[in-house]
Amino acid sequence: MTTDIWAWVRDTHRQLAEAGHHRLAEAIIELPEHAGQGRNDQLDALYPEAVAAARSLGLPWVEVYLRHWRMQNLLNKRQQGEAALPEAVDLLDFAHREETASCPQSVCVVQDFAICHARVDGPGYVAERLAVVGETLERIEPARACYDCLSREYSDALEDDGREAEALAYLDSAANRMRAAGQQVSLRFQQARAGTLHLLGRHEEVLELLAAAEQAEQKQGRRLDERDERWGALLRARAFAALGRTEEALALLPERAEAEQHADLRGTWTQTVELLVAAGAWENDAALGAVLAGWAGYLDGVGAHRPCVDQLLAAGRLALARGARTVALTLAATGERKLAQLRRTDGVAEQVAALRAAAEALPRPELPVVPGELAAHLAEARVPFETGADLLSVALDRYRGEQAGATELTVLLATVLGTLGHARAAADLLWRRLEEDAGSEELTGALGEMLIEARDGEGIRRLADLVSRTDPTDGLWIRARWAGSEGRWAEALEHCQAILALDDEVLNTRRLAAHAATELGDHATAQRYYLELLEHAEPAGGTADGTAGGTAGGTAEGGHRTVQESDLWHLITAASANRDWAVVRSTGALLDIEFDEPEGPVDEEWQLVTIRATRTNGATADLPAVRTGPATARILPVLGDDLTLNHGDVVVFAPALLESPPAEDAPEEERQHWRPVFGYLTLLDPAGYTTYWIDGGWPGENTWFRLREELARSGYAAWAYSGDGYRITDPADGGDTLPGVYAALGVPPTASAAEADALLHRLTGDWPHPLAWPALAKAAGADLARHEEIVERYGL
Repeated sequence: MTTDIWAWVRDTHRQLAEAGHHRLAEAIIELPEHAGQGRNDQLDALYPEAVAAARSLGLPWVEVYLRHWRMQNLLNKRQQGEAALPEAVDLLDFAHREETASCPQSVCVVQDFAICHARVDGPGYVAERLAVVGETLERIEPARACYDCLSREYSDALEDDGREAEALAYLDSAANRMRAAGQQVSLRFQQARAGTLHLLGRHEEVLELLAAAEQAEQKQGRRLDERDERWGALLRARAFAALGRTEEALALLPERAEAEQHADLRGTWTQTVELLVAAGAWENDAALGAVLAGWAGYLDGVGAHRPCVDQLLAAGRLALARGARTVALTLAATGERKLAQLRRTDGVAEQVAALRAAAEALPRPELPVVPGELAAHLAEARVPFETGADLLSVALDRYRGEQAGATELTVLLATVLGTLGHARAAADLLWRRLEEDAGSEELTGALGEMLIEARDGEGIRRLADLVSRTDPTDGLWIRARWAGSEGRWAEALEHCQAILALDDEVLNTRRLAAHAATELGDHATAQRYYLELLEHAEPAGGTADGTAGGTAGGTAEGGHRTVQESDLWHLITAASANRDWAVVRSTGALLDIEFDEPEGPVDEEWQLVTIRATRTNGATADLPAVRTGPATARILPVLGDDLTLNHGDVVVFAPALLESPPAEDAPEEERQHWRPVFGYLTLLDPAGYTTYWIDGGWPGENTWFRLREELARSGYAAWAYSGDGYRITDPADGGDTLPGVYAALGVPPTASAAEADALLHRLTGDWPHPLAWPALAKAAGADLARHEEIVERYGL
């Protein structure tokens, strides 16, 4: 049986490529990288096609492999718990069937199963985790890479049982067994050991261990990847913070944005910041509280019950220190709800109870005005959110049992709590008020917002059913917005069409319908809805936000009765995709856009922009382009087969800027080099170029410029991808190198491969160091010997 998983991966990749299954071959290389580095969007784009291909080809081992790496991403990078549990259980069963039991990745699926239960409730599933991981460790050799992973998992279970010293001893014993078997202990194994040392309070040893482990990696010729660098910095920052060396901790602590992007960093980031707050080196403000509460809410939504409790207890301690009574009570209430989802509550139940007691002991503020005037006072005095929450809580207590005024204050308090990261608690508050004021559209509108923010699908369905009894359109609107928030655009469009069949005057419904149609690639339908919106609305007004305006407002009629500037931009985009240039021009006139020509297709040269497109593997690519109209651009670079676009293609882009322009006080160079970045929407006019790669000696700036000019005169294009660091072997000097160039040649559809081959020979034949283009020569039916000789001679 093959025990080296990566040897199996290399063999499988080669076999798939040779059989012509190139996309699946690339997927088995790229998917683990996306999973391990937390490139979630790229993984989500790549995974469905890859696993479907594996199934259609009857490759169960490949299916196990792909599903395992997706599970690693869901559990580690996204910290999912109960949300991933059905897949973890099903995968464990699938990986141990007769046709998959010998797959080298099947052992790793045991780790997925154990991690998933740890996310749900680590201490509650200690016995099961130790049993399943221990049984697997007994039947595999320490020389296998998975022995490293499973040993860490066993140690984690001991830590969750409060047996930190035993966990450290187990790791050390496992490391000795692996070394005796000739296996190198991984950096991630040492990072796990550093975590155990932290629990034991041995922070100096943490720093020493991390330094030695990273040095060992470098001596082995291995570079640290992004994940290892992030974790190394974070673990050091926590150790420094625990030692009171706050300046060193602050220098290493990853930015909060990194923790936002990588959910696996958040728990340790929170621990570090809490230590820094205690040392007076980090501001304990409401913004920090909102971030931590939002992270706890995320864990709540994915069923990571134990990490959620740990996160909200940390947020609760900081809220108590700020004197934020309502926020602390809200966290305590969430903790009490989460306790019911844990198997084991000893220790943590006492902490939740202590949080509630301490929160209730905080002083209640005096109202500065009577309850009926509080909303106006909060807006006029610009009262901070946490203070406002405390004041609103007091005011609502005064209103207890009274109808008048209570709904307005409840909605306002729910809005404040939602802003502070407590969407689920805000929804619970609104549900309770709805029992007293069942007919309030204000309540149902706000509740719909909070349920969507909390990702509460069951709550959405319950609210939609309730609202539909008296207003079918608003019930449909709630469902439409929920479907849109989850990217289920066909469903969102269907609900919008049902609303329009009942009420033809609604505007927000048309906005969402048009946005859904755009996402589905149905630009004709999108244009129709935007035109209808203009017909039903008042004259244009408002400000441009450059974003899709489909989900504003609490009802199907919703917020804006006037046409927004963003509506006009979206209409231009849809009309451009439909080649309706008359509408592009007439709508552009409403935005004071001037065109060079009064009629006909819009194909002008405006400015350099960047078009952000998606590669076939799910990664993004920023492509230089010339803007040819309000929503169109012509791609400049010659591109490879990992993109569906190429040089000269005219594309339609979405109107929203994906990156903000530099601030007015930004350096002059930054402002000069900034280019607007837009998202690729659809291909309008393909230019039909074919790409071939050329490689060889760099001829110098002037010669390369002349080559590009000559190629352009004949309708070709060239785009260099190599930089100053690209060097090739100099055949005239054994060990020396010289500058090289690796570039893409774009051959127009009007030229044959043979013509392109001849043109390159004519333009570069007298260069002192020749270029090679074997793929083009092969397509042209030319002699490959020359190109093969150049490749070998120059080490290309």
